[in-house]
Amino acid sequence: MPAPYTGRCVCGATKYRLNDEPVLIYACHCTDCQKRSGSAFGLSMWVRTSTLEVLQGDPVLHESKTEAGRPMHIRFCGVCNSRMWSDSLRRPGLTIVRGGTLDDTSWLRPQAHLWTRSAQKWFVFPEGVPCYDTQSDEFFAEALNIAGRAKK
Repeated sequence: MPAPYTGRCVCGATKYRLNDEPVLIYACHCTDCQKRSGSAFGLSMWVRTSTLEVLQGDPVLHESKTEAGRPMHIRFCGVCNSRMWSDSLRRPGLTIVRGGTLDDTSWLRPQAHLWTRSAQKWFVFPEGVPCYDTQSDEFFAEALNIAGRAKK
């Protein structure tokens, strides 16, 4: 399904559009994503910040820390507190959108799995998809290569 893509929070007060394809789609199995999503993993997309357009609402900035102690800037709907996206502090120019906030999620396929050391034991990783024990520097180095191969 080609861009643009639209998305929104649970209550519909905050809406956005992505005007280009995601750079990378991945599943994160860290315990933070499990708790925040209420599921086995969180589904995230790296997008170019310039392609994210807020159509309605005013997402609220919340600052927290990752398991490793790094700062994290998360944008929430100011009405229902749905987690919408994060500002990538390690990769300026990229925003990390929560895949489940898209209006149509049927086309999403993770190109990598992160924090697999804390994945649920029953989860079966798909063949041929790179898996990383943590969110390592190796992942960041390889991520754009994965994205490039997926677009071919």
